[in-house]
Amino acid sequence: MFNRKNLARLAGVGAAASMALGLFSTGAANADTFIPLPGGEITKTLSDGTVVTVRLVGESATISPSMGATPIHRNAWASASAQVEIAGGEKVGGKIYPGYVVGCQVNIDGGGAEGGASADIDGSSGEVSPSGEVGGDLTLGPGQAKSFYVLDIEKPDDYGDEDHATNNKFKGNSGSVTWSDQTIGVNGCGGYAQARSFVRVKVETDQVMSVVTLWGQPFSLG
Repeated sequence: MFNRKNLARLAGVGAAASMALGLFSTGAANADTFIPLPGGEITKTLSDGTVVTVRLVGESATISPSMGATPIHRNAWASASAQVEIAGGEKVGGKIYPGYVVGCQVNIDGGGAEGGASADIDGSSGEVSPSGEVGGDLTLGPGQAKSFYVLDIEKPDDYGDEDHATNNKFKGNSGSVTWSDQTIGVNGCGGYAQARSFVRVKVETDQVMSVVTLWGQPFSLG
């Protein structure tokens, strides 16, 4: 049975709980924030009938207060696994190019798995095309977006000189790349910042060579 004393007591408990939540929220603002992401999947049939399926699984990001400790700095770590399956072809193989697009005060949410990002960095198509840049330490101003590849594999070229590859090459009907705690650092962005993963796959058969691109879900860097 509720009376005035009970109601007052409940009001006091509610106020204390609100204060506690406020304290927890303040602490959370200074802690890492884990973001689970849905990944994605796309299937494309090539002109010779070969079926290519690209998946992005186990995707997540951890947003951390920047070591720069200013509003223009962002810092995150991203993890995921890119998986490719090929059916219906002979003597097939391919290359997997995983990476991220990062934007400052710009919409990088495209229209579907092949839609890309609706920000112009190449001055032509209005889409952010994956570039050859490697490494996630980027300097961005408002309205800018850049892309980078996750992999930087050192290997000798045909002449024995040092070469760097941004892809994982595979032979046969399947291949994969897994990365953990890939750094995404943004400097110079005074507004909101976002990032979005992509997996670009070049597939080659006896009859055709094609590119399939899967885009992940955009996530906020703060």
